[in-house]
Amino acid sequence: MKQWAKWMMALLCCAALTAQAAEVVLGAGDVVKISVYNNPDLGLETRVSDAGDITFPLLGAVPVKGLTVPAAEKKLSSMLEQGGFLRQAQVNMIVTSLQSAQVSVLGQVNRPGRYPLEGKRSVLEMLAQAGGATVDGSDNITLIRKRNGRTTKEQIDIIGMVRDANLERDIDLAADDVIYVERSPRFYIYGEVQRPGSFRLERSMTVLQALSAGGGLTARGTERGMRVKRRGADGKEQVIDVKPDDVLLPDDVVYVKESWF
Repeated sequence: MKQWAKWMMALLCCAALTAQAAEVVLGAGDVVKISVYNNPDLGLETRVSDAGDITFPLLGAVPVKGLTVPAAEKKLSSMLEQGGFLRQAQVNMIVTSLQSAQVSVLGQVNRPGRYPLEGKRSVLEMLAQAGGATVDGSDNITLIRKRNGRTTKEQIDIIGMVRDANLERDIDLAADDVIYVERSPRFYIYGEVQRPGSFRLERSMTVLQALSAGGGLTARGTERGMRVKRRGADGKEQVIDVKPDDVLLPDDVVYVKESWF
C-alpha cells in the first residue's frame, strides 16, 4: 500500500511538472535544450535570440518567441518533416534557463532576487520561492506592476489574507512584476525597563505588551504615568499619557517612569 502511494505521488509530481512546462511561453534570452528521437546529431542547447529565433540544424533560424514549449516542439517537428529531413520527427524541448519572464522579490525576504515565472504563479507562491519574509519582514507587501505602459503600486496584507482564508488578493503575477517586503513597523521603549530599545510592533500591540517585550520593569520602574511620544499627521510630535491597554502605533516611543515609592 505504501509503495502504491509513493508511486501515485511521483506520478502526480511528474504531471504537475509537465503541466508547468506546458505553460511556459518562450521569449528572448531563454535557454532551451532540444533533442530529436533517434537523431542525436540534431540535439543541441541554444538561446532564443533578441529577435525571438533559435538556430536549429538543417532548418536555420526558427521563430519561437511567444510559443509554448509544446507548440515549439510541434513546429520543429513539422518543419523537419515538411523539409524532407525526417519522416516522423519526435522533438523534445526542455527550458534550462527562463530569462524572458521573471519576477523580482526584494526587501526583507530570505533569498531576494529575480525568479523565473514558470507558468502561472501567484504572490504567495513567489514569496515561498524567495524563502518567505525574514523575522524583520512586514506583514504587508508592496506589489508593483506595469500594465499597458502604466505603473501601479498595491499594498497586500499577507497575514490578514491567510488568517481570513481570503485568497482573492493572492494575485497572479506577470513578467517584470516586483514584490517588495518592507521592514516591519517598529516601536521604541526606554526608561525603567530591563531591555530598552527598538522592537517589532505586532498587530494591535498594547503598551503592556510593549513593556513585556522590553523585558518588564526594573526594580525602580512603574506602570503609572507611562507616556508615548507620537508624531502626528502634520509631522509634529506630541506626548500622550497612556494606559497599559492602549494600542501603540508605528514609531511610537514609550517612556517608563521611575517610581517614587
